[in-house]
Amino acid sequence: MLSDFHFIRPFWLLGLIALPVIIYLIKRLQVSNSGWTKILPPHLAGQMIEQGSKQKGISLIPVSLLLILVITALAGPSWQKLPQPVYQIERGSVLVLDMSYSMYSTDVSPNRLTRTRYKAIDLLDSLNEGDTGLIAYAGDAFTISPLTEDINNIKLLLPSLSPELMPELGSNPLAALSLAHQMLTNAGHIEGDIYWLTDGIDPEDVADLNQWSNQHPHKLNILGIGTSQGAPIKLPNGKLLKDDLGAIVVPKLSEKLLYGVAVKSRGKYRSHTNDNADIETLVNNDFQQQQEKESENTSQGDQWQEFGPYLVLLVLPLLLTYFRRGALLSLVPLMLILVPTEQANAIDWQSLWQTKDQQGQQAFNQKSYAKAADTFENSMWQGSAHYKAENYQAAADVFAKQGTAEGFYNQGNALAKLQQLDKAIDAYEKALSLDGEHQDAKDNKTLLEQLKKQQEQQQQEQQQDSENQQQGDKQQQDQSQQGDNQNQGEGGEQQPQDQQSDDSGQQQDPSQSNEQQQNSDTQQQNEQQSQSEQQTDQQNDQQASESQAEQSEKQPEQQSTEQQQLTAAEQQANQEKAQKHQQLLKKVTDDPYLLLRNKMQLEYQKRRQEGTNSGVKKKW
Repeated sequence: MLSDFHFIRPFWLLGLIALPVIIYLIKRLQVSNSGWTKILPPHLAGQMIEQGSKQKGISLIPVSLLLILVITALAGPSWQKLPQPVYQIERGSVLVLDMSYSMYSTDVSPNRLTRTRYKAIDLLDSLNEGDTGLIAYAGDAFTISPLTEDINNIKLLLPSLSPELMPELGSNPLAALSLAHQMLTNAGHIEGDIYWLTDGIDPEDVADLNQWSNQHPHKLNILGIGTSQGAPIKLPNGKLLKDDLGAIVVPKLSEKLLYGVAVKSRGKYRSHTNDNADIETLVNNDFQQQQEKESENTSQGDQWQEFGPYLVLLVLPLLLTYFRRGALLSLVPLMLILVPTEQANAIDWQSLWQTKDQQGQQAFNQKSYAKAADTFENSMWQGSAHYKAENYQAAADVFAKQGTAEGFYNQGNALAKLQQLDKAIDAYEKALSLDGEHQDAKDNKTLLEQLKKQQEQQQQEQQQDSENQQQGDKQQQDQSQQGDNQNQGEGGEQQPQDQQSDDSGQQQDPSQSNEQQQNSDTQQQNEQQSQSEQQTDQQNDQQASESQAEQSEKQPEQQSTEQQQLTAAEQQANQEKAQKHQQLLKKVTDDPYLLLRNKMQLEYQKRRQEGTNSGVKKKW
């Protein structure tokens, strides 16, 4: 416990140096307050007034002890550390892989490219927290994977990387580092770690790389792959790569140049080893510096329990001896100077050593994004804090006030999170109007336009399906109505026939009465004929009623049959649609190599039209 004893605010101990001066001034004050000193001249008062006489003044011993206790309490004695909450450090890391043809050199087994892939996997396993991205470069740099916490996804992409995948030959490390900086800042990482796996650089690139290190706060850790002796470049077809003069190319690892670039960017350089020592050196270097930052931050806060307030309990008994008239009143100005409020002391102390942006960055690193957003004065950092806190509307408002291409780009990202696609596309267009070479704004704008188009197509398909269903229901109702009308028509046709038979019977009655007067035999014949006609009419009526009953029984059966036919037709149409979708999905290639190559080719063509820098022109 005694080994941990220290003062939280040791500068207050400088007040002990001024303590004798304060005691002397108090003593002089007592003498000057004597009644005779105000009347007698100074040269007579020194001879006539006894210096050692007892006076009713303030005792100097309790005052001295009281001041010592007050100064010690203000210094903040402490020997016990308070338990602090454990939080996960959010880190932003980007892997930059050299994919030039020199990676086919065989000075390491089997070649530099294969060794680089293995080292990248080991590095990903060591980076077990934070976001990680992947960039590959040759004559130009391309994003293979954006920042993500899923390192397994990055591992799946590593086997597909090769020099043949790159659209342009050469070596342009500056483009790769610039792309890594853009990736980190867009994700809200003010400071990040860049791990660069390469087999060397050209002397022409050193000045540009050093200038980049001075302009950006990111730390660059370099892992050299290869040997200083070098070896020929063996291509996949078995041939050795030659230069324009026909000489075999033997690339060598430029360790001195890489070491200088790493030191300039506050990073570390290490040549590759057969074990995992090289990866541990680079990762532990970052972890050590992160711990140093944490120790600096904790030294400025109340991480230790302060026992200064308990010394005040010892001061109170000493004050009891001064509860006389006017005794404590003389100490009030001194106490007001020496005892500031706790809140003002904490604010002044932090503001003395840290700016608002530095305090905000400290809260940002501790994942206190809401607190960081309230603390930041820089609008870009404030917007990034709102974005990480998932307060996307506030982030969009802050980014919009910047009026820069980067601000409108970040505003578009925040609006896209809010599913406001039209506003997000407008923000990307504003960013492109200010900076036509903003590649991320172009890509995100294209992606949102495709997403918007897909949503519109889905809405149209849903609307069309609903209309088709309504038409099917309407057709079914029409068919049922037509069946009812046909039944009614048949019944109507039978009724006139019955009426005609009845009318014929009625028309025959007058003829029968006239003939009855002439001949009784003829009357009997007519009566027999009328009876036979009535029997025929009754039979016709029975047949009509039976046929109508049969039709009424068949009508529900016809409706159910029609419904079954419509349901079967819809099921068949859905099955055919699903089969078409499945066939289209089978036609889409799932080869990561082809997908990456096509993506990089399209992006390279856009950059070529814009005329961006291609770095050092060479084949390897």
